[in-house]
Amino acid sequence: MATAYRSTGLVEFLHDLTYDQLPQDVRAKARQCLLDALGCGLFGTLQPWSRILAAEMIEERSSGNCTVIGYGTRLSAPAAAMCNGLAIHGYELDDLIASSIVHPAAAVVPAALAAAEASGASGEALISGIVAGYEIMHRVAVGMGVSPSRLGFHVTSLTAPVAAAMAAGKVAGLDLAQLTSAIGLSCSAAAGIKAFASGDGGGMVKRLHLGRGAEAGVRACQLARRGFSGPPYAIDGRFGLLEIFGGATAAPERLTDGLGTRWAISDIWFKVYPICGWIQPVVQALSDMRGGRELAAEDIVSIRVGVSSYAAANNGNPAPVDTMGAQYSIPFCAALALLGDPKDPAEYGEKRLTQKAMRDVQTKVAIHVSAEAEAVYPAKFAGDVELTLADGSVRHMWVPECRGTPADPCSDAELEQKFSILARKVLTEGDARALAGNVSRIEELKTLGELTHLLGAARNAS
Repeated sequence: MATAYRSTGLVEFLHDLTYDQLPQDVRAKARQCLLDALGCGLFGTLQPWSRILAAEMIEERSSGNCTVIGYGTRLSAPAAAMCNGLAIHGYELDDLIASSIVHPAAAVVPAALAAAEASGASGEALISGIVAGYEIMHRVAVGMGVSPSRLGFHVTSLTAPVAAAMAAGKVAGLDLAQLTSAIGLSCSAAAGIKAFASGDGGGMVKRLHLGRGAEAGVRACQLARRGFSGPPYAIDGRFGLLEIFGGATAAPERLTDGLGTRWAISDIWFKVYPICGWIQPVVQALSDMRGGRELAAEDIVSIRVGVSSYAAANNGNPAPVDTMGAQYSIPFCAALALLGDPKDPAEYGEKRLTQKAMRDVQTKVAIHVSAEAEAVYPAKFAGDVELTLADGSVRHMWVPECRGTPADPCSDAELEQKFSILARKVLTEGDARALAGNVSRIEELKTLGELTHLLGAARNAS
């Protein structure tokens, strides 16, 4: 008698899930996720890592009709998904789920979008695919537990291929056997180490993790449709993801607990600052403490930052050397929160990295493990901050959950403003407004041409 695996129920549930079965609030959240992802992707196309990858893929001339954000050229679905996944994850602005520590949008949205263009799917199918992709990514991540992160694996990268395969397969209309094979194939693409966070210079590789995950998931679906089979229990069977990466912390029951009643996409966190999630509450606290006035280095005596033990161990680089390092450094981000504009992506470049005032303030940051922050991690990323100023005043703030999380959500207006700021770096005001309008009525679209032609018409990215 075959062993009953939780993953079987999860895949079957998501395969059979219809748009009409989705609660209204889940549909609305999926539209928000789509809008946020497209804004991040448009801005991401301006970064050097996006330009390099897009140039490489365009030169290969893979045949297809799928949009590469920011470029008029159309490529195969896997190639487009890779370029767009990298762009969406290109500047630490994309969404995440705190309890599973995954960034779903950059894996799920590009895969679903590519599959929809390749198959002529509708807006409703796109929304269903996004919801399903977020669901499986979160559940596989929490099913693995904390072991992968402790060992130095990038959990987002490990789960991205599975999420992309689910999203693409659902949008493309794969039958259950094909989808099960695609999921099995995608599990063998699980990879990604956190060398980018070593403190010695992160390079561009983290941006690529999500692009490669999206590409792998889409490719797995294409192969499965042609009859290429994959192992049916590669998530929680013998030598599956949970056993190999999760080990002692694996919890397969979490693959299906609350399935259909608790939705992963409802727990999404939209980032306010283009930095690592663990640092967001610290920057929020310091930004609130300083008010509307930028401080000078000589105004600041000390900054005490209390965070989880994981953040203390992995985000303490006092002198990052590149943008990736800056976005992962508590000292850098704390200094920027007091001396500059931490919401501005341009502030994480060479000018601030080498600025004497920034370096001076970075040396005044002392990081410790907060018992309160440790108690709620990883379900919540909390921060306890104390700022001592030269005038003798001491300011203190505890941020249990920062802005953008489900506990303190961004309003529709805030998300629209974030999208507009990012999209306007690439699109005209009229095109940005039209794109947002298409997202707001995405379920009315029978095909996605009205949406994607605006993404490919970006004027400044190419």
